[in-house]
Amino acid sequence: MVKVVSVSFGEVALKGKNRSYFVNKLIKHLKRVIRNFDNTNVYQDRSKIFIEAEEEDIDEIANIVKKVFGIVLISKCYKIDKDMDLLRECAVKVMEEESEKREIKTFKVDAKRGDKKFHLNSMEIERDLGGVILKNVNDISVDVHNPDIYVYVEVRDFCYVYTEKIKAYGGLPVGTNGKGILLLSGGIDSPVAGFMMSKRGIKIDCVHYHSYPFTSERAEEKVMSLAKIMAQYCGDMRIHSVNILNIQKSINENCPQSQMTIISRRFMMRIAEKIALENDHDALITGESLGQVASQTIKGLNATNASVTLPVFRPLIGMDKTDIIEIAQDIKTFETSILPYEDCCSVFSPKHPVTRPKLEAIEKSESNLNIDELIKEAIDNKTVRTIKY
Repeated sequence: MVKVVSVSFGEVALKGKNRSYFVNKLIKHLKRVIRNFDNTNVYQDRSKIFIEAEEEDIDEIANIVKKVFGIVLISKCYKIDKDMDLLRECAVKVMEEESEKREIKTFKVDAKRGDKKFHLNSMEIERDLGGVILKNVNDISVDVHNPDIYVYVEVRDFCYVYTEKIKAYGGLPVGTNGKGILLLSGGIDSPVAGFMMSKRGIKIDCVHYHSYPFTSERAEEKVMSLAKIMAQYCGDMRIHSVNILNIQKSINENCPQSQMTIISRRFMMRIAEKIALENDHDALITGESLGQVASQTIKGLNATNASVTLPVFRPLIGMDKTDIIEIAQDIKTFETSILPYEDCCSVFSPKHPVTRPKLEAIEKSESNLNIDELIKEAIDNKTVRTIKY
């Protein structure tokens, strides 16, 4: 009788002929996140994946693999051979262990026979184990409608017994839907946007803009801290750090102040696109939400879109700020995001930014700038850091 972690996948199970590709990616990610534990084994038993490990590591492993995209449910199980005597012993053991943790008055056995060659069907297993539990555990009764606890039994190549289904994040394994460059600021929104697109299977790398020395090194370290938290979900990522101070100065000197935010944003998109194309990425990702700030009106977004040709994914576009904050709190980026360090957007910020920019007027103002030279200088002087998990 050994402890294992069972992993149930959601959308992956709906894939057709290429299902094995998604499953293999998921197994690869599971092996990656538990690589520092001793004596582990990841294997597939019919439609589920299981992780064997030292019993003292099971709880920690369950918490870690919960963050791997592609998984909808996790359970900590006992794994035993297909033998009814062993199943009876295990069912009683599970109930006794759970009764020590909390008061349990009612239970229900929920069995699924994946191996149709097993000599008892699901209902027969439930009746048998229910009777054994009633006989051996004091002060407990059966409630098939609203029990205090379920005893789940699965008959596969082995038998698995457990009492808890832990909800995970679902989605698709990272890397099964291409690669994207996230414009990662130090705020609340962009880490959530990266999390959500990784959940859809996109492998994330990031570009971060700063205006050093107008912005501090601590502001940049804040972004790296956010990237380390994101890596728990998104996997290893590269952070391209780009100083755009000279670009901002040039815009400030040669363009109307009201257009500063939009034109700066267009430069950020162009730089991100160039980095994306140089590194074989398929899309750009931003944390923009419609109407949240002056540059995120429909006309503002149209103006920034016009500066690039790659698809721009904006997973937060229709979300309220409160919804975004809830996700940030859940994935543990919120407390870091609200640390009071300035970002590059605060440099030369106009008092009255244009909210309905006309593309023709923006492009006319940009004609006063040496766009290619400014972009080349910024990219040539960027730094790159790899964040590993």
